Amino acid sequence: MTTPIIKTATASDAVPVIAVVVLAFSADPAARWTWPDPNQYLMHFPNFIRAFGGNAFTHGSAYYVDGYTGAALWLPPEVHPDEEALLTLLQRTVPAPVQKDVSAVFEQMERYHPREPHWYLPLIGVDPFHQGQGYGAALLQHALISCDRDHTPAYLESTNPKNIPLYERHGFEVLDTIQVGTSPSIFPMLRTPR
Repeated sequence: MTTPIIKTATASDAVPVIAVVVLAFSADPAARWTWPDPNQYLMHFPNFIRAFGGNAFTHGSAYYVDGYTGAALWLPPEVHPDEEALLTLLQRTVPAPVQKDVSAVFEQMERYHPREPHWYLPLIGVDPFHQGQGYGAALLQHALISCDRDHTPAYLESTNPKNIPLYERHGFEVLDTIQVGTSPSIFPMLRTPR
């Protein structure tokens, strides 16, 4: 197998990068709990990606596998999701029975973010057609080199328990389990620099 080529996304790459993340999360427990209707998911999840991880495009920390088979949106230290856009989107689009629990999940997620400067990985995904070929590992490794060089922790929340072994192989450790009301389990994970 050839080593995947990882590229830094520019604004012109945003549409295909967001598209591959939409594909990657199409069976994700948390994403589909939030928008269980397929049409609603396809309509709203791209906007969720922009609000949750879109600042990676403006900070040069959005990466993709050549050919757009996978992508990772990393937020550098002191860069955050667009909380106002995220809150507006969730309030406007999430089905009423799930609304309260979604807000509580995000509140709990915030509690686990490290207080010191850290890299945050809100979204990483590989097109299901290409999963299991090392693209997710290559995307992680690409960004973690900077974390280690700069002695900066990395943090993420795994919304799918199947992905935890991948993150653990790259040095992340599960901090706890977040579960509120009807939500699926979400696993905050921290990696100290090596």
